[in-house]
Amino acid sequence: MSEREQSVEHFLNLIRKSRRGKFKIYIGMSAGVGKTFRMLQEAHSLMRNGADVQIGYIETHNRKETHDLLAGIPVIERKHTYYKGKELEEMDLQAILNVHPDIVLVDELAHTNIEGSKHEKRWQDVLELLDAGINVISAVNIQHIESLHEDVLKITGVDVKERIPDRVLQLADEVVNIDLTSDELIDRLREGKIYHPSKIDTALRNFFQSEKILQLRELALKEVASQVERKVDTEVVNDKLRHERFLACISTNHETAKMIIRKTARLASYYNSKWYVLYVQTPKEGANRIKLSVQRHLINNFKTATELGGEVLQIKSRNVPAEIARVAEEKHITTVCIGKPRLRLWKIILKTNVFNQLLGKLSASDIDVIILS
Repeated sequence: MSEREQSVEHFLNLIRKSRRGKFKIYIGMSAGVGKTFRMLQEAHSLMRNGADVQIGYIETHNRKETHDLLAGIPVIERKHTYYKGKELEEMDLQAILNVHPDIVLVDELAHTNIEGSKHEKRWQDVLELLDAGINVISAVNIQHIESLHEDVLKITGVDVKERIPDRVLQLADEVVNIDLTSDELIDRLREGKIYHPSKIDTALRNFFQSEKILQLRELALKEVASQVERKVDTEVVNDKLRHERFLACISTNHETAKMIIRKTARLASYYNSKWYVLYVQTPKEGANRIKLSVQRHLINNFKTATELGGEVLQIKSRNVPAEIARVAEEKHITTVCIGKPRLRLWKIILKTNVFNQLLGKLSASDIDVIILS
């Protein structure tokens, strides 16, 4: 039995074990590695095994070898919508729910739906399909993972707007990395298998540079490795392991808070653990004493934390360190994450005599403190 056939049989076994839909994600370091191609290959293998597989949404990007694989797979027609005077096509969520296939292929998981759709994002459509008992095979690039946003921006210089919360990846029953070397990917680009020939030179000068591809490849490999470790942690019982719980402490500093939230989310994701975001509102930060723009940023950071799977705690107090210590004890926190010394939160802490008491209390409780850069 080939590796692909074993993968297909394993996925079919998962389906039979649960009424809720099973979720499989193909992940890659960039466009052109072959995620959609592999999804369609798997669809044909599943159909040969008697499964009812249909296409909910597939984007071939006019790649011939991918387009050829569409033949023989039933397609659920897309929905045609007019938006700003243009006719656009979207995945028809209701049609898929009505047809209710055993397995549906849904490409481009990070896609933003047209305004007026039932859900803002395609990943939200997928969650509804799973809740309805429909099994989903999907695909996403590593640069669309929310908590990796800053890393991807540093590597590529591209501010990726369409992103999925990490928790969506964590909901997957299987995450499969489609891996190529940087040389193989660049060869595919030069051969015209990724973009139209007119776009090749521009791509080679920008995104498709070997050093960038290598770094994105590393991110993808680490992400899938983390998924495997999480699966081991949840399925293999080991009472000797410490159950991690993280507390991200933020202030009204927007960019710093966003960074702390994302890095704490990555840590929590790695350990498959519960995590919290704590904002202690001092008297100087009352709603009538800070700018509306600051309040909006704070709300957006709370929203980001929630989407990444964290629980937001808002507390009013004059004593920030004391509240951190109290919450850490109350929530059984194992690691407190704060910003480095130049941050406002740190300055608030340093101005109080309670800081040493905080460190002493956390240390006595076997709680680690991580200062994030």
